[in-house]
Amino acid sequence: MQVGAFEAKTRFSQILEDVQQGVDYIITKRGKPVAKIIPFQEEPKMTFKEAIAELEKFKKLYRGKPGSFNIREAIEDGRKY
Repeated sequence: MQVGAFEAKTRFSQILEDVQQGVDYIITKRGKPVAKIIPFQEEPKMTFKEAIAELEKFKKLYRGKPGSFNIREAIEDGRKY
């Protein structure tokens, strides 16, 4: 559902109730979309073993000589996206 910023301000409580029921809202300013309000979803938690497995998969992206994985480089690469 799309709603202007002023209307969103005046109907915020109702919008939150709608969002709890699964309705997505796009907030516009002067007719242009500026924000989206969507229902909150809890991020799944990883176990320690799952996190290590994901790191190992990530590490394979940076193949090279054994031990050449550079965490600083990985962080900088991640900031590009």
